[in-house]
Amino acid sequence: MAGLLVFCTVAACNTYTFAQAASTSQTAKKPVPDSKSSGDAPDDPGPLATDISAELKPKAIQAVVEKVASWQVKVAEPTFNRLWTYAALYDGLLAASKTTGDSKFHDAVLKFSEQEHWQLLDNRFPHADDQAMGKAYMALYLEDSKGSRKSERMANTKEIMDRLIARPDDPAKLLWWWCDALYMAPPVLARTYVATGDKKYLDYMDHEWWLTSRTLYNQQDHLYFRDERYLTQKQANGKNLYWSRGNGWVMGGLVKVLEVMPKNYPARAKYVEQFRQMAEEVKAIQGRDGLWRSGLLDPDAYELPEISGSAFFTYAIAYGINEHILDRKTYLPVVEKSWKGMLQHVYADGRLGSIQPVDAQPGKFKPSSSHVYGVGGFLMAGYEMNRLAGGKR
Repeated sequence: MAGLLVFCTVAACNTYTFAQAASTSQTAKKPVPDSKSSGDAPDDPGPLATDISAELKPKAIQAVVEKVASWQVKVAEPTFNRLWTYAALYDGLLAASKTTGDSKFHDAVLKFSEQEHWQLLDNRFPHADDQAMGKAYMALYLEDSKGSRKSERMANTKEIMDRLIARPDDPAKLLWWWCDALYMAPPVLARTYVATGDKKYLDYMDHEWWLTSRTLYNQQDHLYFRDERYLTQKQANGKNLYWSRGNGWVMGGLVKVLEVMPKNYPARAKYVEQFRQMAEEVKAIQGRDGLWRSGLLDPDAYELPEISGSAFFTYAIAYGINEHILDRKTYLPVVEKSWKGMLQHVYADGRLGSIQPVDAQPGKFKPSSSHVYGVGGFLMAGYEMNRLAGGKR
């Protein structure tokens, strides 16, 4: 997205000290970009798309995935980087190739990974955001048969995961102290387990997951606070403040852990139970348009739906139906409505709008606002919706 203009809320512009704040350290090759350079919000994005269908049929789903993914690669490939923002996009692009059968999305991620020599960011270890790129690296490593896997694809990721699991806990601060982190690092550890067969990576992930959950997961509301600063904050209507995208990240992280966690892993039932609890709550607070607002329990305070959170909820619930974790009859109407709702925010050129800029809390934004992590979530949702519709890919 050459010459990206960055549009953000006042809150977003003051998040430098939060988890998403971009490091200005030098990598081995070039400066780390600002994490807020992840999208834009033009005043005139053009008309909305009229050539897409919300039918729950493979052909219709594949067509919209192709449209959105093609637009995103075209505008974003010049600014591909290793930040968490783009890491979520790469997860979506790999899924888009599986959905559509079009290898160009997969190949764009592979090309960039090779260009970066399969290196993670490593300026602020043990920060989970800098490990998020490892999901794509490990997916590309594991896609080959065992005998033909290329060790360089996982070498740096494994080295950093080895450092991570050797790190003693800090009693004064959680390792994953913000809920978004559960999408960034745990799936990388889980896939390192798959690649090596060594359960220590899964056990470490399990230990840290439940430390974070103990602090940030509300057992009554079945939602995560973004971090400890929000434990006592309220929305304008007096209800607890839960951020849509933060909880979407968590549900996406649950999917990516469950899809590789062995069925007989001792703690698996706890993840399934938390997944079901969150899905039930998300279902209960779904908006009339099928989507969720930036602040989950005070939807009337937000004019627009928030697509990045909505996309990850759709991705997770559709996965749950596909894997028989969630009851199809109960949850199919949820994802049918949310998929249809998201398609109302696709523009004629393929832009996906109504995505909140980088932030750490609910906020407001323009209808045209598009950011790569939200597109990544949408493309992963498309993959699971295609499966749900009987797509063979």
